[in-house]
Amino acid sequence: MSTTKNSGKPWTGQEVNKLEKLVKENTPTGVISLKLGRTENAIYSKASELDISLKPTNQSPYGNKSKKR
Repeated sequence: MSTTKNSGKPWTGQEVNKLEKLVKENTPTGVISLKLGRTENAIYSKASELDISLKPTNQSPYGNKSKKR
């Protein structure tokens, strides 16, 4: 199991805000974990603790819109 730079450290308010922002932008969990320096399990755990749903919405990731031809 690999460790990350924030492994075992308490979450800061800034990290929680960034997590909430990234989830709202429909960012994949793997990308969130890289951006926050946390494991995916830590992301799932914190999201559950904060009652944040990580289920994707019916949007393209990162707010991109698909092109219609």
